[in-house]
Amino acid sequence: MPGMAWLMVLLLLALLGAARLCWLRAPARNKISRAQKRRAVALQQMEALAERLWQQEPSLDPKAILELPLERLAQKLQDDELSLESVLCSYLEEALKVHKEVNCLTDFLGECEEQLQALKKLQKTERGLLYGVPISLKDTYDCKGHDSTCGLAQFLEKPAAKDGVIVEVLKAQEAIPFVKTNIPQTLFSFYCSNPICGQTLYPLNLKKTRGGSSGGEGVMLAQRGSILGMGTDSGGSIRIPASFCGVCGLRTTGYRLSYSGVAVAVKGEKSVTTVAGPMARDVESLVLCLRALLSEDMHRLDPTVPFMPFREEVYSSNQLLRIGYCESDGFTQPTPSMARAMRLTSRLLQDAGHQIIPFSIPRIEYAVQHLFMGGLFGDGGATLLEKLEGDIVDPCIKTTVNLLRLPGPLKGFLARILKYIEPRASQKMKEIHGVGIPKKLWERHTAVEEYKQEFIAKWRSLDLDVLLTPVLAPAFCTGYSNITIDVSSYLSLYNVLNFPAGVVPVTTVTLQDEEELVFYKGYYEDTSDRCFREAVQGSIGLPVAVQCVALPWEEELCLRFMKEVETLAKNHREPE
Repeated sequence: MPGMAWLMVLLLLALLGAARLCWLRAPARNKISRAQKRRAVALQQMEALAERLWQQEPSLDPKAILELPLERLAQKLQDDELSLESVLCSYLEEALKVHKEVNCLTDFLGECEEQLQALKKLQKTERGLLYGVPISLKDTYDCKGHDSTCGLAQFLEKPAAKDGVIVEVLKAQEAIPFVKTNIPQTLFSFYCSNPICGQTLYPLNLKKTRGGSSGGEGVMLAQRGSILGMGTDSGGSIRIPASFCGVCGLRTTGYRLSYSGVAVAVKGEKSVTTVAGPMARDVESLVLCLRALLSEDMHRLDPTVPFMPFREEVYSSNQLLRIGYCESDGFTQPTPSMARAMRLTSRLLQDAGHQIIPFSIPRIEYAVQHLFMGGLFGDGGATLLEKLEGDIVDPCIKTTVNLLRLPGPLKGFLARILKYIEPRASQKMKEIHGVGIPKKLWERHTAVEEYKQEFIAKWRSLDLDVLLTPVLAPAFCTGYSNITIDVSSYLSLYNVLNFPAGVVPVTTVTLQDEEELVFYKGYYEDTSDRCFREAVQGSIGLPVAVQCVALPWEEELCLRFMKEVETLAKNHREPE
């Protein structure tokens, strides 16, 4: 009987704990329920607008419009060869169709109808570079009257008082923002799921993830529900969905584009630079977007951003390049498809007359684990956990959250135990403990600056123009969110360095790539390496990209390099 009594006590305590948790989460559940109803109404309004516009354009051929590249679409709108109504209607219809397939929209920006009517009154001489172009925005971009949720209940029912700076500049260039797209809860995941809007699916393979945190953007662009989008990048959040979905994306130098009016779950980190950047189906579209954004309006609205107009002479140069070539960083072994994409791109660039110079990443383990991981969780995850207080934690970040919630002494104990069997996991446990005191934080900031100078010195000693590296590919199977930070070295490094880096699709996974994956072991042969191999299995036909990197403030050179890679890759594919 005493044993039975203890069992009853434990059961009662468990029930009380569950009841308390349910009570704590009740406000979040109520907010989420209201938000879901608002989204349903917004999407109904979106359908209604599409229907009204369709009635105004009864002879509309959406397919012909959706197939136009951005440059041609923008020109046809400028020349009145296409009506504003026909273009917006086509993208409204297609975005709704894509959303019904993959669940990628978080909100409809109903004010786009009013904006369209205002644009019709403009004279041709008054039109901006993006006149009439429908644009999608990652959920985090502030739009007046709309929530920017980061997938968090705490951010619901707090609509933005005004448009963010980038949204203002896009509108000043007469673009029409019309939808916001899905993200992972807190943005700390390469998956795309949150308790408010649910999971965004990967249309090419429902067993795979479309990447994150700009995952909704990646899918929208790949499926032609949008022609131009804006994402953000803290450790690959533009580049991963671009790579997985087979589109282009650019991580800009921090502070070249304003970040005012972009929501974040965690503010204050300085060692890792989060940036805004464009995503599109081709490089020329990224170029047009940057031309429009790098206007006087950007600096006027946010004086902390330097006024640096787009340098056409750099982008249009035909000068042959000295290209650093890094097939592996020594931390994450490339998958067979990643390595083949690099070799293919290198050969095409050499055949075109460019010089390829081998480049090795200095102190990669130190850069990724100490500078990036330690910088991202310099506060021990306290700010992130605070934002999740009373919220429902999405499965895509549950592993990270559970690790951060461990008591400090237990983290230290686990770090010591794992040191001999899982050294990477041990180091991660050590880094997420946090810096502890301000002096240690300043030392971390100093270490980042010293590493940047070391990296730049090596770059300049080889007289490089740009750098070619792998990018994580192909798309992961679902259920492997616990390894994303461990294998993100090709991406996170450039957030530490704050270099512009762009992704260009060059090939797809072949049967031979899949067969060679059987022999993949990784450099550490640990749990993360084994999971990485499993995560990329079953990917025949999925996109594989490469990454093009330049020195800070050299977006134009980075884009010029990306365009060269894109052109060579497309020409190579034509005879196949």
